[in-house]
Amino acid sequence: MSRPGSLLISLKNVAVAYPRRVGFFRVERYWALKNISFDLYGGETLGVIGRNGVGKSTLLRIMAGIIEPDKGEVIINNVTVSLLSLQAGFIGHLTGRENAVLSGMMLGLEKKEILSRISEIQDYSGIGDFFDQPVHVYSTGMKSRLGFSIAINIAPDVILLDEVLGVGDVDFKAKSAKLLQERMRSNETFVLVSHNVNRLRELCDRVVWIEDGVVIMQGGANEVLDAYLAEGKRRSGGQSFGGVSERV
Repeated sequence: MSRPGSLLISLKNVAVAYPRRVGFFRVERYWALKNISFDLYGGETLGVIGRNGVGKSTLLRIMAGIIEPDKGEVIINNVTVSLLSLQAGFIGHLTGRENAVLSGMMLGLEKKEILSRISEIQDYSGIGDFFDQPVHVYSTGMKSRLGFSIAINIAPDVILLDEVLGVGDVDFKAKSAKLLQERMRSNETFVLVSHNVNRLRELCDRVVWIEDGVVIMQGGANEVLDAYLAEGKRRSGGQSFGGVSERV
């Protein structure tokens, strides 16, 4: 595993609230994140784990600069950040090719530089002629493959992956996992949200465990994941914990 490099992103006492309807007439603030603090360093792979609905996806949107916190501070130290999520990222009426160009331009690349990488993006995604079809006709797996291919080939400073490594056919999963390992060994920076404990053990330097919008534990991957699994077994009497998977 890599040694921490320079500080890239820092979260200090971050909290995010959404409006939530209670009954027919009352709306209250629901705090998706509460007092979150941790740092991301260059060259490391940081895992994020927790049960469904505890704020993991909101956390990645904060780190990507897509939303602002209601409380606290987020410091992004002059780096480009790309979020790959099953819920966001593409404009449906544009083709895969057009979305790839737009994604690169949003990250500050010149159009000619993006176009020079288009063949690699198309080939790696494995979606064939669908690359020139509107994204709204894509399956979830095709969107994930295209998004992964764009992120890997455009190569922003930080790549945030939100539950996307388990999507796609067996060959693409194996190919993407192998490429991630190669890129991580070359000191690129990733944040992975996943329920797959074995995958996080394999890929991550550190893990942050989140429950109910707060950080329960952060530290070395094995230490945090062992504690997470132990708590899951305690809560569920030995059954699986909140959708967690130990499978690779």
